Amino acid sequence: MDIEKEKAYAPAMLTAGSSLFTNERRQQIAHILGEQQRVTVPALSQLFAVSEVTIRKDLAWLEAHHVAVRTHGGAVLATSHSLEMGFDTREKLQHNEKERIGATAASYVLDGETIALDASTTALAMTQYLKAKRELTVVTNGLRIGMELINTPGISVLIPGGMLRHESFSLIGTWGKSVLQQVHISKAFVGARGFSPTEGLTDVNGEEVELKRAIVEAAKEVIAIVDHSKWGHLAFATFCPLERLKLIITDAKAPTDMVEQVRNQGIEVWIA
Repeated sequence: MDIEKEKAYAPAMLTAGSSLFTNERRQQIAHILGEQQRVTVPALSQLFAVSEVTIRKDLAWLEAHHVAVRTHGGAVLATSHSLEMGFDTREKLQHNEKERIGATAASYVLDGETIALDASTTALAMTQYLKAKRELTVVTNGLRIGMELINTPGISVLIPGGMLRHESFSLIGTWGKSVLQQVHISKAFVGARGFSPTEGLTDVNGEEVELKRAIVEAAKEVIAIVDHSKWGHLAFATFCPLERLKLIITDAKAPTDMVEQVRNQGIEVWIA
């Protein structure tokens, strides 16, 4: 692997000899993996100015979190993260759990609020339970969500413009970010492909991550809506750190030890 090519994907602030926390370094390695599909131990060791033993530990950790598959002298991107499942397929996974999470999340919404929903399948599950609300404004980049709510009396839908992603039926891009900066969002409800107490909420697509970061930044409160299958998994990049969350809504199969770890850090967790 070409070291200079790797440096092009590292943050501008990262230079030889600079120090990163372990979690930050691992996230940067995951970023490089997402862009290049493979990494080598010597190149990463030189890039991050740490020992090859440290890099091997990082790659072992990424493999344990289903991001990488280690090879002789390096690692490749795990197949499950390089091939994104389509929206229709993901909608069928953990369907009952998503329905319960959606109903519980909707109960947290008040009449007259402006809320944001990302384009996740769990956010889509919220929509049927929002239809009884009044004077509600829903900001979303999810086309399926917008179409589900478009004819609902008492609900206004704002969809920021952007490029259409068929994998998630979502609109992404800088146009959407500029709209979000002008709207006062009281609560944002966001799904994720992975969640952990150390890495927060993560997702698989870089452009989707950027728009989700804009949603998180614009909202007064951020509520994670993640079923048990997302806990302990790490996707391509973090879009919301744990400390930014007001509440996590999940299901009864979420790992008890991890739930308690999150609660001990002052984050509410509701079991739907």
